[in-house]
Amino acid sequence: MKKSINKGLKVLLAIVILILIVAALGYYYLNSTFLNFEKDYSEKNIVTKEININGFTFFDRNNNGKLDVYEDSRESLEARVENLISQMTIGEKIHILKGSGLKSAMGMDSDGIPGAVGTIVPTPRLGIPTIYLSDGPAGLRIEPIREGENKTYYCTAFPIATLIASTWNTDLANQVGDAMGNEALEYGIDVILGPGANIHRNPLCGRNFEYYSEDPVLTGKIGAALVRGIEANGIGTSVKHFVANNQETNRNFNDVIVSERAMREIYLKGFEIIVKDARPTTVMSSYNKVNGTYTSESDYLLTQVLRRDWGFNGIVMSDWFGGRDAPAQIKAGNDLLEPGTKKQWTALEEAVKSGELSTEVIDTAARRILKLILKSKKMQGYQFGNNPHLKKNAQIARRSASEGMVLLKNNSALPMKNVKNIALIGVTSYEFIAGGTGSGDVNEAYTVSLEEGLKNAGYTINEVAKQVFEKHKAANEDAFVKPEGMKAMFEPYDPPEITLSEDELRQTASSANLAIITIGRNSGEGGDRIEQGDFLLTEQELEMIRNTCRVFHAVGKKVIVVLNIGGVIETTSWKEQPDAILLAWQGGQEGGNSVADILSGKINPSGKLPMTFPINLRDHASSSNFPMDGDPIEITSMFFDEDEKTEEELIRNKDYTLYEEGVYVGYRHFDKSNLDVSYPFGFGLSYTKFTYDDMNVMVTNDTIKLDMRITNSGDMAGKEVVQVYIEKPNSNIDRPIQELKAFAKTPLMAIGESKEMTFSIPAEELAYWNETISQWAVEPGTYTIRLGSSSREIELLENIELLEKVTDQ
Repeated sequence: MKKSINKGLKVLLAIVILILIVAALGYYYLNSTFLNFEKDYSEKNIVTKEININGFTFFDRNNNGKLDVYEDSRESLEARVENLISQMTIGEKIHILKGSGLKSAMGMDSDGIPGAVGTIVPTPRLGIPTIYLSDGPAGLRIEPIREGENKTYYCTAFPIATLIASTWNTDLANQVGDAMGNEALEYGIDVILGPGANIHRNPLCGRNFEYYSEDPVLTGKIGAALVRGIEANGIGTSVKHFVANNQETNRNFNDVIVSERAMREIYLKGFEIIVKDARPTTVMSSYNKVNGTYTSESDYLLTQVLRRDWGFNGIVMSDWFGGRDAPAQIKAGNDLLEPGTKKQWTALEEAVKSGELSTEVIDTAARRILKLILKSKKMQGYQFGNNPHLKKNAQIARRSASEGMVLLKNNSALPMKNVKNIALIGVTSYEFIAGGTGSGDVNEAYTVSLEEGLKNAGYTINEVAKQVFEKHKAANEDAFVKPEGMKAMFEPYDPPEITLSEDELRQTASSANLAIITIGRNSGEGGDRIEQGDFLLTEQELEMIRNTCRVFHAVGKKVIVVLNIGGVIETTSWKEQPDAILLAWQGGQEGGNSVADILSGKINPSGKLPMTFPINLRDHASSSNFPMDGDPIEITSMFFDEDEKTEEELIRNKDYTLYEEGVYVGYRHFDKSNLDVSYPFGFGLSYTKFTYDDMNVMVTNDTIKLDMRITNSGDMAGKEVVQVYIEKPNSNIDRPIQELKAFAKTPLMAIGESKEMTFSIPAEELAYWNETISQWAVEPGTYTIRLGSSSREIELLENIELLEKVTDQ
């Protein structure tokens, strides 16, 4: 769990600098520049009367004694929006294009929902309420304790996005989304800021845990399912961070230099699938630039690609303090500026007066925002009760965590048999990590540790090993205090690891039936990971594995390693030593119970890797163009423009990052370069076996239709993920060896049970982006359909022929 000392000092220094900056800015500067104390726009001024028409109750939000069109839910949404915007002044329209300021972003709005990080501001004259936005990639993030109240407002900490992707189960992702939406609805939140859909370009990205996969199809399908689940509750989502936000280092100014083909095929594709399949309410533009232009100021990305090419008709909002030119953002199609500043408000007013921004542009952005407001539960008169289904949602969290855990190795050690007394080795066994830090964190009521989960499952925790931990914790009391609030965003909880003496290990091995070593890692918003002591295990951790395996194996007892991590780590150098390795990821508040469900055999593992585990970090093509030092972001960059630099002053991988690997991200690169890996994309073991057979493929009306039979040929009920890869042999263009195009997970299959699986893949999904004509094109000729249990375990093959086709997609 160790980080470099230098990184810790830099993080601490950043926190100190933040405190000094806030103090130095002073009340007046904040009030005039960042905060918006808008007395004339106070929601307290809203007075709503009821009107009864033919037995139906409507709300007279305009307070004029009659029912205006925008107040009448029987009218079309378009008519309501037009009626409302016709009654708004230009000042009111401009006002709703930015949030209520830094006070809401920091949870300081005493009139709002504590912990909500942004708003769409109210228009009291017309009865338009405040719309609340809250973080939520792994569950809703609001303050659980409110001053002067006995009631608590805890939310469910669900598994991290990477774990949800590891389920390869869209139905389950939908259930997780539905549970998140329930909590937002009951707590009065209107839009959840998530899910994240950026690609795992490199293992060191500090926010990879918030994102799904190195593959855009898996990203898109899982993300779309989660969005549909949330929005089924009448709650909006904000799919983020659009686009190519693949590093935290200098994220506010970093310029991504990337080809149009790589953008379309890799970095935009997952967003495209979510937008087309799930129609999210909003999309959040990212901090970074793409090819020289801030994403929130890019007409190409926000208007041409997102709206014209994909048909998106919702809101684009900025990431918090993202972009630098408010009028340029609105003009490009970034409708909502969050959290909103007085400076932006003034800039928009001046731009309208000068003619830089036309009233048509303002109206276009305002219409999109009003559409969201009118569709909200608040406008429907919904009275939230602060009473979500927390117990039910906790069970969904537990089930989804179990289903996404990946069994990497099993030498007859799992499921555990004839085991009662278990020795837990390593700090993280007792201090389980529920999720990452920063805006992806959740204020949950509890976190079930591995120790607690095993006890709940009826196992006894070895007292010798437990006492060693307790003494270690007592001797390092300060290091075991978990950071809270803003400090937690920039200083991940990282207590020192335990070292058991030879005598302590022997005593433990003599009294326990089995040992479990837990390796923990955490990261989050604000900085990227590093190689030494993070991607690579520390020497202390390697010694812990080596010594534990030696002592326990000497007396004929097995050792299991549990990886409680948020991102990829190195495994090749030590994976031969333990008898089993379970990749538990970060399973949310029920993580310990979920691990116990897998280890005990109550649940048969069925998770598959959503990314490749390389042998060496630098085997990734992107590693030559990625910041490797893990420097945290500079706090001041959130508020102030960066000084202009000459071309000679620009720092590679900080001021700009070259995506020279093009489309060769993840398994696409490893396959093309014929590189060995530790664990391939899509890999995951089970306690049972599956047999693939009877594949039939046909092409009908530009659609590839295939079916196959899968049989549980092992000795335990289980689930399997069938993965469909497609190869273009003898291609005339430079393209990946194979690409994932479809997948499906079976239901729980009994021993000997067979299941027919069917897939339908539009031929246009085989297209590549032709940069010569700036269009998708399908190369004619032979394609190979490859069905397998991972990208490197292909079970069935069949060729098909496709005619030449150019597609707009």
